[in-house]
Amino acid sequence: MVGEGRRALFLDRDGVINVNHGYVHTADQTEWVPGIFKFCAAARDAGYALVVVTNQAGIARGYYSEADFLDYTGWVHKAFAAHGAEILATFYCPHHPTAGLGEFRVECGCRKPAPGMFTAAAHLLGLVLGESIMLGDKDSDLIAAANAGIHQRFLIDSSKLGAFDAPAEYMSRCGQEHG
Repeated sequence: MVGEGRRALFLDRDGVINVNHGYVHTADQTEWVPGIFKFCAAARDAGYALVVVTNQAGIARGYYSEADFLDYTGWVHKAFAAHGAEILATFYCPHHPTAGLGEFRVECGCRKPAPGMFTAAAHLLGLVLGESIMLGDKDSDLIAAANAGIHQRFLIDSSKLGAFDAPAEYMSRCGQEHG
């Protein structure tokens, strides 16, 4: 188990990390949300492990393969590391209960709003969910985090300019509040 007792900044991917253009899964489709690297670096500097939790219905629907997603995720991790904001892990749900094809047509415990990705991350990475934060762009992100016991949950509207303009001030305030 890595980092036992650490708090995490959980991030949804599409709409929080990258602009949600619909089923983004290649570098050329990627448009970063302005300020995300600086925000995540500040969170990491404040002691938060960066963990991505993302529903990936594009896999379930057959728009791209799980291997394509994993290749893209590796590229995302490298981009964040190059900006001093290393992502510890990405947890994903490849299922969809009604639109999934074959083995991916499943009602599971990992697809948000279910808490499975959060509880798996806590177990595998030694994270303290009650001291962690979730940033999402949909109610289902926040519901999943609440179901996992994450008290600090924020709905981000990355279409508004300045969504991540003051990360250092916000994260230092969070750091002071949490010890």
